[in-house]
Amino acid sequence: MSGGRPDAGDTTSVGRPVAHESAVQHVTGKALYTDDLVYRTANVLHAYPVQAPHAHALVTSLDVSLALEMPGVVRVLTAADVPGVNDAGVKHDEPLFPTEVMYYGHAVCWVLGESLEQARLGAGAVRVEYRPLPSVITVREAIAEQSYQGAPLLMERGAAAEGLAGAAHVFEGEFAFSGQEHFYLETHSSLAMTDEAGQVFVQASTQHPSETQEIVAHVLGLRSHEVTVQCLRMGGGFGGKEMQPHGLAAVAALGAQLTGRPVRMRLSRALDMALTGKRHGFHASWRVGFDADGKLLALDATLTSDGGWSLDLSEPVLSRALCHIDNAYWIPHISVKGRVARTNKTSQTAFRGFGGPQGMLVIEDILGRCAPRLGVPADELRRRNFYRPGQETPYGQPVRHPERLERSWQQALDISDFQRRQGEIERFNAGNRHRRRGLAITPLKFGISFNFTAFNQAGALVHVYKDGSVLINHGGTEMGQGLHTKMLQVAATTLGLPLEKVRLAPTRTDKVPNTSATAASSGTDLNGAAVQDACRQILDRIRDVPGETWEERVTNAYFSRIQLSAAGFYRTEGIHWDGRAMRGHPFKYFAYGVAVAEAEVDAFTGAYEIRRVDIVHDVGDSISPLIDIGQIEGGFVQGLGWLTLEDLRWDETDGPHRGRLLTAGASTYKIPSFSEMPDVLNVTLLDEATEDGVVHGSKAVGEPPFMLAFSVREAIRQAVAAFGPGDAAVELPSPATPEQVYWAVQRARVPRREPAWTG
Repeated sequence: MSGGRPDAGDTTSVGRPVAHESAVQHVTGKALYTDDLVYRTANVLHAYPVQAPHAHALVTSLDVSLALEMPGVVRVLTAADVPGVNDAGVKHDEPLFPTEVMYYGHAVCWVLGESLEQARLGAGAVRVEYRPLPSVITVREAIAEQSYQGAPLLMERGAAAEGLAGAAHVFEGEFAFSGQEHFYLETHSSLAMTDEAGQVFVQASTQHPSETQEIVAHVLGLRSHEVTVQCLRMGGGFGGKEMQPHGLAAVAALGAQLTGRPVRMRLSRALDMALTGKRHGFHASWRVGFDADGKLLALDATLTSDGGWSLDLSEPVLSRALCHIDNAYWIPHISVKGRVARTNKTSQTAFRGFGGPQGMLVIEDILGRCAPRLGVPADELRRRNFYRPGQETPYGQPVRHPERLERSWQQALDISDFQRRQGEIERFNAGNRHRRRGLAITPLKFGISFNFTAFNQAGALVHVYKDGSVLINHGGTEMGQGLHTKMLQVAATTLGLPLEKVRLAPTRTDKVPNTSATAASSGTDLNGAAVQDACRQILDRIRDVPGETWEERVTNAYFSRIQLSAAGFYRTEGIHWDGRAMRGHPFKYFAYGVAVAEAEVDAFTGAYEIRRVDIVHDVGDSISPLIDIGQIEGGFVQGLGWLTLEDLRWDETDGPHRGRLLTAGASTYKIPSFSEMPDVLNVTLLDEATEDGVVHGSKAVGEPPFMLAFSVREAIRQAVAAFGPGDAAVELPSPATPEQVYWAVQRARVPRREPAWTG
């Protein structure tokens, strides 16, 4: 790693490979999650939904009388019970108790029971009558019916039409690819209760406690200071707990307010998958132009995302997709239109990368398909089009440190022994008729900061006690990614203390208010700087206080009546964004990475094996190398799942179950397991990569590694191409499941000839 890291005699913890702060509790089962608190709470009621069996319908009658006669049923929550606003969305388009069902399984009311089973049986006794309405299930149907929501987007630079007209090679195509289920280990969970003064306290598995607080308050007709939300920790989030927990927490809080008893809301896996949003699937149509040397000249594209029934975060997700369609490549002339389809499915939401993966997949698919038609190796075509110093993104932001991309690329080539292995693969393919291998290398450039500028702020609260021990609070949430570990390291290092002298308290809205979501890979950047600010305030106050040890100085400071508590704050400077014009400087910096992957494909089944992956990733000066390497590995594997395995399917027929999620459990929805892991996975952190203006020179690591999995998809494409003459474009669906790879192999063996130039 780069300079500035601790040497052997240094007691600083930043830069050291320390274990996750809850690692022991995780593996021993002692770590508590939201639903564990239920068993430490007396007199708890359980909530269960009444779900609609239609993708789109009007509720014409709702009769709860039979349910109330069921054993153990205490109450049925309906729209009539809401004292505030019957809406759980920040866009005010998500009725908490709907009169118009918008997707199959939509909850129209909730039953509270003495046990979860009694609540479930009570839900079955609720009588609801519906009037079915026409539904839109797929993005293609939405495009055909012009079913859109939100504001359309347009990002332009230069003159795409003129660039295409003057290009030596022009290609066109379309590409539809799937969304992704978050499949966090801990499903959505909330536990709500009220005290004697009517104060509402909600324990929630949420990435955005402040927004959960606001939604609960407006549903209950309260103000924010009457609601406190705490997030102890999450068993995974990946963006699925950024917006989606709010309405569920509001149902629990409403039940607690009306009954005076604690209410538990915990979704089973099947309910979680049926009720909550996914990564947005996309449809892309495009025309691309290259000059005679294979340099990108122009791109004209339209991206349509599957937003589901309401907006949720679909608009900023689409914006980030447009901002990342360039990935690592300079495109002089570009015009990209974006629109959000309204479909009768769950409201799709944030997911690791937040639209960036979808935008980047489009350009990577284009380059993978066009390389053989240009007669240029795919790795050379990519490298030939890298950003160079002085160039800007299509939205006008200078690309800083593009040389790191080139360094990462070369380092990945060297570490992976790319050239030698290419020769080995050629010999293997020549000697094996029914198994072929492919080797691919792909880059990434990913912007770090929230699209919404106001979210780029954070707070922290640091207490130093008279004995010298330290307690820190910050606005970020822990979902297994190691944020709390890094915050402990930042605080300890700033104060000059060993880690064991610092403790971290759970995230809660009455300690640090008005927090941003722990998302956009910005948790460490924002909260770390806020923690650092609070610690520095305390150090400034006690700078002249005498004492041989830290404990003596703190004690003397107390008796000198010096404040030993501080509220820290940070706002990201130098960023601005005009979302309508799609222009500005939305990102603090770019994270870079490169991955090399080798895959082997079986022609008889389409099954493939990921033989080896080599990754070089830019994390700046790593605050916590073990945490960062774990995030790189985990992000890569989750990206691998999206691109090759995880196949979301809804019933698209005109039958009675139209719109029902068909892949609603682990038996039908496949996520990566050990059998899908590469035989060899090497991760290297880029050297000499200090980032200016961020805490300890570090860079975000949560989302960028997800896109390193493009290398696997491209390696599979290369292996499929090896079954054919080698000069035909391979169209590879996403996810590239074994079934899809099998058919791609059959197409490659009898390729469809296409012209190298279209008018």
